[in-house]
Amino acid sequence: MTEQRMLQAVIDTNVVFEGVTTQGSAPGLIVEAWLSQVFVACVSNALAYEYKDVLARKLSPARWRRLQSIVGTLLAQARFVPVYFSWRPMSPDPGDDHVIDCAMNAGVPVVTANVRDFRLAQQTLGLVVLTPVDFVTRLAQM
Repeated sequence: MTEQRMLQAVIDTNVVFEGVTTQGSAPGLIVEAWLSQVFVACVSNALAYEYKDVLARKLSPARWRRLQSIVGTLLAQARFVPVYFSWRPMSPDPGDDHVIDCAMNAGVPVVTANVRDFRLAQQTLGLVVLTPVDFVTRLAQM
């Protein structure tokens, strides 16, 4: 019997933010699947720092303290990807360039609620970009 390769993806910060703050949504299901190790999230150092920075800035200090351990668990279960090559600039939002770099170095799709900022990378690099609903659908088919 052959072992099935586990699905891997880079999860954009907007999905992580909504996932840890909204239960029952597609991003919430993605965070639950990540915590349950249903798939492997690929993360670069820059993306890990961004997760923490965005959540710390956008949440109240009390809520961030409550969610900090969840983010720590997510990162502990992630596959850290060294970024050896960069394709910058590739997005109208410079903050998304490190997401593209992580995904391209890992050879995996990006899951984002903001598909528009990844169009150039899709067209020129062949980057696979999925919405949270598309990714949850893939997870359900496993």
